[in-house]
Amino acid sequence: MTQNDEPDSVRELVDIPAVEVISRAAVMLMSSAAEKLGLSDPDPENSPHRDLDEARRVITALAGLVTSSVEYLGPHAGPIRDGLKSLQKAFREASAHPDEPGKGPGEKLTGPVY
Repeated sequence: MTQNDEPDSVRELVDIPAVEVISRAAVMLMSSAAEKLGLSDPDPENSPHRDLDEARRVITALAGLVTSSVEYLGPHAGPIRDGLKSLQKAFREASAHPDEPGKGPGEKLTGPVY
């Protein structure tokens, strides 16, 4: 397929603004964390996809992305930060032995979440 044969919906990565790339990456990490917390299931505690170890890793990666790029996110920063905080709280609620405030996933980067 040549460049002229590609559908109009395909965009070259070079043409996508940085804020959009960062926002898309954040949304992907949020979605992954939610899945790994079992939040897409009607009964998250018994979700076959629940994996708190994996959720911790994804939430920490999201915290790193958000913390390091918040100055570039403009109006997207608030909703992305809120999503991160919600996932951090959901992780704490899902944990049998919750981490101390400041010790949860990504909290070293974002500060304690209560």
